[in-house]
Amino acid sequence: MAHGDITHIDIPVSDMAKGMAFYSGLFGWDISEMPGFEGYPMWQAPNGISGGGLAPRDDGFTQPRSYVEVDSIDDTVAAAKAAGGSVAMEKSAITDSSWWAVIVDPDGNHIGLFEGVVGG
Repeated sequence: MAHGDITHIDIPVSDMAKGMAFYSGLFGWDISEMPGFEGYPMWQAPNGISGGGLAPRDDGFTQPRSYVEVDSIDDTVAAAKAAGGSVAMEKSAITDSSWWAVIVDPDGNHIGLFEGVVGG
């Protein structure tokens, strides 16, 4: 993936088993948990490119969220703030070589940021 590509889409679900059955049955998505990410099943579309996760729904996460790959979360957050955005979730480690954060655009849309190596 390159800078600016959408790399991942999280979908909030209140019942993980129902969510997995719904999306796999409806779209043919392969949905499974990966070691180290128990409780957060990942989905892969039949095209082998599109994918994301099913995440627990909560008060702060009620709508699907796309994640955009960036070269630097720190630089992107600074640029978003300068352009009138804000931060919903500060940079946090996923693995030793990948991080995520969530910004909010001036219209209130939450956009996830991803920096690092997939699977790294």
